[in-house]
Amino acid sequence: MTMAVAGGQDPASGAVTDLVLAPWLQDYGAQQPWGPRMTTLRLRILFDGTMLGPGKAELLGHIADTGSIAAAGRQMGMSYKRAWMLVEEMNAAFQVPLVASVRGGPGGGGAQLTDAGRETLRLYHSIVETAQTAAAPQIAALKAMLRPVPGDIPEGR
Repeated sequence: MTMAVAGGQDPASGAVTDLVLAPWLQDYGAQQPWGPRMTTLRLRILFDGTMLGPGKAELLGHIADTGSIAAAGRQMGMSYKRAWMLVEEMNAAFQVPLVASVRGGPGGGGAQLTDAGRETLRLYHSIVETAQTAAAPQIAALKAMLRPVPGDIPEGR
């Protein structure tokens, strides 16, 4: 699962403290300028000719949850055309399609992840989680080097 990292470093031991790994799909709004600030690692995997990153992973997750490309796109604030284009791009890039869709009609259409789509999403989240865990001490060290943001309340107060 894609994760967001927040935490500090114990000055005495150098150990990472208060490390919070939260699913970014749930907390994405909290990471925006209008919500609480959170340190985040966003990982994009660049293959020869295509890429897989947090946006496509989020789209796949919403398709799995809603059973609809249109609804998944709406949840992300994108048009159906854009969501469909991304699905077509992913389906063309992989050996087997990641999303299977049924055309609309009187009974309505729908979409679902194929086994390959579910496995791709699982692998992506696993890679990101591994990277988050591995990078947590360095992220905490970088965060400690930043200037305070106006309006932030120092920890412990």
